Amino acid sequence: MLFARLKRHLGRTAQVGLAALTLTVAACDGSNIQIPGFGGAAQSNTTTSSPLSDAEAARFLTQATFGPTQASIKTVKNTTYASWIDQQMAMPTPSHVNYVDNRLIDMRESNATATLAPNQFYESFWNYSSRSDDQLRQRVKFALSEIFVISLLDPNIDTRGAASYYDMLGANAFGNFRTLLEQVSLHPMMGVYLTSIANQKEDAATGRSPDENYAREVLQLMSIGVSQLNTNGTARLDSAGAPLPAYTSADIAGLAKVFTGWSWYHPTPTANTFAGRVKNADATIRPMIFYSTYHSTSEKAFLGRTIAAGSTDGAADLKIALDTIFAHPNVGPFIGKQLIQRLVTSNPSPAYVERVASVFNNNGAGVRGDMAAVIRAILLDPEARHPDNVDSAVFGKVREPIIRMTNWMRAFNATSVSGAYLITSTSANTSLGQSPLSSPSVFNFYRPGYSPPNTRLGAVNLLQPEFQIVDEVSVAGYANTMQNTIGNGIGTGTDVRSTYAAETMVAGDPLLLVDRINTLLLYGQMSGALRARILDAVRGITVPGGTATQAQINTALTNRAKLAIYLTMISPEYLVQR
Repeated sequence: MLFARLKRHLGRTAQVGLAALTLTVAACDGSNIQIPGFGGAAQSNTTTSSPLSDAEAARFLTQATFGPTQASIKTVKNTTYASWIDQQMAMPTPSHVNYVDNRLIDMRESNATATLAPNQFYESFWNYSSRSDDQLRQRVKFALSEIFVISLLDPNIDTRGAASYYDMLGANAFGNFRTLLEQVSLHPMMGVYLTSIANQKEDAATGRSPDENYAREVLQLMSIGVSQLNTNGTARLDSAGAPLPAYTSADIAGLAKVFTGWSWYHPTPTANTFAGRVKNADATIRPMIFYSTYHSTSEKAFLGRTIAAGSTDGAADLKIALDTIFAHPNVGPFIGKQLIQRLVTSNPSPAYVERVASVFNNNGAGVRGDMAAVIRAILLDPEARHPDNVDSAVFGKVREPIIRMTNWMRAFNATSVSGAYLITSTSANTSLGQSPLSSPSVFNFYRPGYSPPNTRLGAVNLLQPEFQIVDEVSVAGYANTMQNTIGNGIGTGTDVRSTYAAETMVAGDPLLLVDRINTLLLYGQMSGALRARILDAVRGITVPGGTATQAQINTALTNRAKLAIYLTMISPEYLVQR
C-alpha cells in the first residue's frame, strides 16, 4: 500500500533512478544548478565563535563518520570540531578478528565442521560501522581499505585474515604512514592478494624472475602514483607538456627483489612453511617472516637508491625500500588527495591538496606521515567546512552505496533482530553494487582519477570516481534495494531493520518530519522543490481518526516516515554529498 502511493508521486522506480543519475551528473559538472548553502554562522577550525546549528554538525559528521545520528549531532554541538576529532582518535576500537573468532565458536555449537566465510566479515563490518562509537576511525579505515586494497572476492583470501587486515588498517588510521606501509607490505593477505607471499629470488637456470605484482602496485596505487606531482597534486610536466613518470619498469624490477624471501609466519620455519604447505594456526593474521634462502642477493636499484649485491638481510633491504618510498615527494599529495576525495570532495582545489600534503610532509613538529594530523587537516580545512567560499559547481562527491546504507542504519537506529547483522553480499548491481572489502580488483571499486566519458562532467575534466560503478542497472538496483530496506529491512530474514520510532512520533506534523529527515540525511540543505514534493507525498497518507485503532494510526504515521525517507534517499540532492 505504501509503495503503491509512491508510484503516483514518482513513477516507476527505474525511471526515478535514471532521473536521479542524470540530475546528479548535472549537479556536479559545472552547470548552473544551484544547491543552497546550509546557512548559519561559520565556525572556525578549532573553536566555536558562535553556536553550531544541527545542520552544520550533521554536515561535519557526514564527512567524518558513517552518518550522523541525533545523539552525535548533539555531541558535536557541545564541543568543537577539533575537540571532537581528538576524542574520537582516543577511543578504543572493536576487533573484527575477535568477532569472527567468536562467531565461529557460535556456529560450531550447531555444526561442528562450520567454517568462516566472507559473510562473517560482512556481519562485523555492518555491526561496527553502524553501531561503534569510534566513528572517525571506522570511516577512515574504510577509506584506507579502498586505497590499500585486498578483496574477499579472491577465493584465496582467508576470512579471518581479511578481518585481521581490516583491523590493521584501523590500528594505523591515526598512526604514521611509514608504519602503515610496512604493515600492509608484510600482511599475509596482501601477500596472497598481490602474490608477494613466498616470492622467490631470480634463477637463471629456470628463467624465474621475482614476482613484480606487489612492487608495481605499492608504487602505482598505494604511495606515489604513476606521475611526478607538485605538492598541490598537479602533475609535473616535461618540456613537451607531458607528465613526467614517477617510476620506470626498472624501478619495479629492482623493488621486486626486495620483496623476495617473505612468507607465512611459523615459529619453526622450513621450506614447507615457506610454501604454505604447513600453516600455523595464526599464519593468516600474523606478519610474514623472512626466509633468507629465497631472498635475492643481486643488486637492487629503485627510485634513485641502490642496495649493493650480496645483501642477505631482508629486513634491512625492506627498510631501505620502504624508507625510500615514504620519502618520495609524491606521497603527501597522492595519499592526501585520495583521502580528501573519499571523505569530502572529488575535485579538491590544488590549494586544498597542498595544505593537506604540507601537513603530511611536516605535522608542525617535524614529523612526516602523521596520519592523525592529515585527517585533522582534511576535515578542518576551510574548503571542507565552508563550501560556500568555493565553487559550488565542482564541490562535493557522489555518496557510494555502502555509505548510503550505513547512513540509513545510523540515522534511523536500525538494529539487528538476531544481534549478528546478517547482511550477506550486497555486491550485485541489482543490490548496492558494493560489499565491504570486496572490490573487483586491486584498483578498488572505482579509480580516484575516473571521469565519466561522454558527459558534461568529463568534458570539463572534472573527476567523479564513484560514477565508475554507476549505470542504469545499478541505479535501479539501489532504488529497489532501498525501497525494500526502508520498508521491511535488509539481510537474512530482514534481520536489520528500523522501527522509525523517533520519526513516527513527529509524523503527525509533516513539516516536523521533513525537518528531521532533512537534518539527518541532507544536513539542512534540502531544496524547496524537494521539500515541497516530499510534503505533498507525505500528506497524501491520511492519518485515520474517529474509531481508528492505535495500531492503524501508528501504521499510517510509520508509512509517512518511510515514504519521506525513501524519497529523500533516492533524490539527486542526497546522492551528491555537498
